[in-house]
Amino acid sequence: MASKDTNPQGQPIDLSSLPIPQLTSIKNQLAEELQHLTSSFTQLRAAQAKFRDCIKSIRDGIEKEEKKEGTPILVPLTPSLYVPGKLPSTDSVLVDIGTGFYVEKTAPAARQFYTSKVDELGKNLLNLEKIVQGKQGNLNVVEDEDDQRIHK
Repeated sequence: MASKDTNPQGQPIDLSSLPIPQLTSIKNQLAEELQHLTSSFTQLRAAQAKFRDCIKSIRDGIEKEEKKEGTPILVPLTPSLYVPGKLPSTDSVLVDIGTGFYVEKTAPAARQFYTSKVDELGKNLLNLEKIVQGKQGNLNVVEDEDDQRIHK
């Protein structure tokens, strides 16, 4: 049975007509693409988790309890390193909008900003997951054809 895959233009390729070196090249290329996409997926998940942590910090750090100015807090420098500090204001927070830029926002506006980022990343993750599944399917087809030729 002739296995089919698609080329970049979307036209089917008859894998059984390809020479083994070309089939191996396609298999290696698909494996590299899959590895890159999987890495991107993992990075997007990590970014989404970071934004969720920001939402939790705003909710638990400012909105949950009535905090006064000057309240002692621990300021996160990294996920595992905190330094003591004092809450300068409960009216606003600094929001990291990317590439080292910060904007002052109210706590509800900051929470909304991070919630929209989490939602946007969720949509991107769903799209990327479909692409990864498609690439994995293509890789499986190419590997099956390669295995059939080797065991003939």
